[in-house]
Formats: sequence, structure tokens, C-alpha cells
Amino acid sequence: MKVTFLGTSGAVPTTERNPSALAVEREGDRLLFDCGEGTQRQMMRYGTGFDVEHIFVTHLHGDHVLGLPGLAQTLDFQGRETPLAVHAPSGTRQQLERLLNAVGRPSYPVRITQVDAGDVVLAREEYEVRAVSVDHRSVAVGYALVETERKGRFDRQKAEQELGIPPGPKYSTLHAGEPVEHDGRTIEPAEVVGEPRPGRRLVYTGDTRPTAGVVEAAEDADLLIHDGTFGEDHRQRARETAHSTAREAGSVAADAGAKRLALTHISSRYAGRAETLEAEAAERFDGRVFVPDDGTQVSVPYPDSDRPFEVERATER
Repeated sequence: MKVTFLGTSGAVPTTERNPSALAVEREGDRLLFDCGEGTQRQMMRYGTGFDVEHIFVTHLHGDHVLGLPGLAQTLDFQGRETPLAVHAPSGTRQQLERLLNAVGRPSYPVRITQVDAGDVVLAREEYEVRAVSVDHRSVAVGYALVETERKGRFDRQKAEQELGIPPGPKYSTLHAGEPVEHDGRTIEPAEVVGEPRPGRRLVYTGDTRPTAGVVEAAEDADLLIHDGTFGEDHRQRARETAHSTAREAGSVAADAGAKRLALTHISSRYAGRAETLEAEAAERFDGRVFVPDDGTQVSVPYPDSDRPFEVERATER
């Protein structure tokens, strides 16, 4: 699973940070979360590709959606024919339709679905995307990408050497959870297949105050991407605007038992000193915490993998 931060600024962009947008690639599926102004250029700049099928909008504040008309038009110019699904909070359909059609109706199908917290927004065999309860100044949701459990590891050595089962179709049958007959006895899957292995969990909050809904959704999350707009020097402003401080985000990550925390939606007040936000979040959260830049790319390994959690800069095109 590869996560590319396309836009990490707060409501006011800076020369270094674009408005909110997050690209996620999972086994060939490309998903986009929020689409601030200029997202299409960021997608080109960091090579995430335009073959996105689903866009998940957290709320309709401009810094999260003003990139939609431009992206929709670019896809049109490229001759797109496949449908595009846009998911957004309930009650926002008409506004989104007007926004998407502001520069002309796309020639390809666009389907807008309205979602509420708790909904399974996208269901795949290997994962689903769920809407998460958040607390902001407008109707808003966050999103959790939750993978299903994977099959246990197949013990080929035991199957072949101890049970005498030669490589072939019986291996697939056992790994699929079905018993097989061999040498006059029934071989059960549990004899050669280990316990199911956990999948990965990625949570993106969009703009929010700290909430129990996010804590619940981010339980044991491999990566929690949380609103960290302000530091403690502007905690009152955070409350007034329904955002979180970095320290509050750290508390949410700690309460959830998340493994890693990325702070995003960074106020322009912290240009050049994002490390102060990292330090404040680390006061409450002893996992790995970082403030991604635009173009930061993260590879999220499976929980049982020996591969490291990698944070690097995407190659610019």
C-alpha cells in the first residue's frame, strides 16, 4: 500500500504546501481522498496517475474540493470513458453537482454517492472503505480503509515432507479452507495452514476536533492521518475553528493504539517549523509521528511483514 501526500496545507496554501489531497494505491487500485485546488498538477508532479475510480470527499470546504472541476476536465481531455465515483457526506450532492459541472458536464459518467458515518462506502473482496464520524464546522466524515484478514501461511514443507502431499491442486484446496483426501485419510486445512493474518488499516480524518469516533476507527491502525492544524500556542483557535492541535492528535493516536501518526492540514503559521508540531504530538504519542511534506510517499507494510515502514520523497516528474 502506497500513500502519497499531494496536499498538506491548512485552508491557506503556501509556496511549499498545496491544499488537502491524498492518493492511496493498493494493489493496483488508485483512490483519492479530498481534492484541493491544484490536485491534478500534484498528481502529475508526483506520478500517482489519473486512473482513479473513486474520490472520497470529507467535506465541502474549498480547500478540500476546489480541485474537482479541474481534475474532472483534465480526465475529460484525456478521453476518459470509465465512470468516476465521488463520495461525500449526506446533503452535499447538489453542491457537488454544481461544482463538478461549473466548467461543463464531463462526457464520462460521474456518480455521486452520499454517505454517513458508519457506512461501508466501498466494498471490495480484500478491503473496504468506511465513513468515520468526525467533528467539524460543517457536515463532514473521515474515512478508514480496512483490509480483510488474509489467509494463514501455507506450510509447504509439512504438506510435502510430513504428509506426503505432492505439489499440485490439493495445496490450493487446502489453502482455500477445504479438506482433501490423501492416502486414505482426510487432511484438514488446519494441519498445514496457519492462523489468519491481519490486514492493514489506514485512517484519514480530514478536518476534525478529537473524537471518540476516530479513536474507535483507528484502533491498531497502521497509519492514522489526523488533522494537526495548530500547535498548543493556538489551541483556542483550534477549538474555535473545529480543528485539532498536534498534541490532541497525539492523544487520539495513543488512545487508539495506532502504530504511526501523520499530521496534516498544517496551518501556514508553521511554515518552516513543522518540527514543533511533531514534538508536541510526541508528548502524547510514543509511536512514530511525522509531518509529511507535499510529495512525501509512504509504503505501509502488512502488520506481520519484515518490511519497514518507509517514508520517502516521491520522484518529481
